[in-house]
Amino acid sequence: MFKSIAFASLLLLFIGCGYNVPTPKERFDTANTIAKQNYLQTKIYKTKNFDIFSYSTDLSKCKQKNLHAYIEGDGLSWITSSTISDDPTPINPLALKLMIQDSAKCKLYLARPCQYIKTSKCTKEVWTSHRFSQEVIDSYHEIFDSLKYKKLTLFGYSGGGTVATLLSAQRDDINELVTIAGNLDINFWAKKHYITPLTGSLNPINFVSKLKNIKQIHLIGGKDDIVGISVFNSYKSYFINDANIKYKIYKNFTHSCCWTKEWKNILKGLKL
Repeated sequence: MFKSIAFASLLLLFIGCGYNVPTPKERFDTANTIAKQNYLQTKIYKTKNFDIFSYSTDLSKCKQKNLHAYIEGDGLSWITSSTISDDPTPINPLALKLMIQDSAKCKLYLARPCQYIKTSKCTKEVWTSHRFSQEVIDSYHEIFDSLKYKKLTLFGYSGGGTVATLLSAQRDDINELVTIAGNLDINFWAKKHYITPLTGSLNPINFVSKLKNIKQIHLIGGKDDIVGISVFNSYKSYFINDANIKYKIYKNFTHSCCWTKEWKNILKGLKL
């Protein structure tokens, strides 16, 4: 199964000395408190393949506006380097914390399948080997196809960056793609950490012919041991024409630090 220093590192972030993993309810309560404090609406999008949990501003007023959509990371996929979690709801909903700092009037936070809610389709493959499957991507297509907006700017954190990149390759309404510590070449990432490839998942590098036409900005932590600069460099190497690819390395940032703290300033610099 999956055994790697990457998962061990993630564990240290979540389960330090004597630290107990919060229950799914406690993890939900963390996100819900943030949402209530920021007057966000809650909705579960029921798509053909998966139910997707969300928070948002009032999207009914966004028909002629640009929508900023934030896609969450992989969450708590693993409990230990060899034990798959029973519930991938994130301990630290980082994409949500970024979204609430965005000054855009129309903004949407989308969890990943089986985060915050469980259905009969929530098998462990959904948040492990098949986390980036076409079935997963299609669920997000259904959501965006159901919404009314002028243009769509996608933000994706970690594995959410993979989802956002795959979506961008398959849609024609993307204004800009922004990834934060995004896993942009899942095969290179697997080799880097000596882990089993995500055999049921799509890899962004296989969509270069479409992605070359998408304006994209990739934000990378200089001390990110989970994804990091090498994964981005591998992704970028597949583009003969990389004119639409911009990136910035934040020297002292890790995979999870310090995106939340600096997000307002980062957004100002992006000038979206």
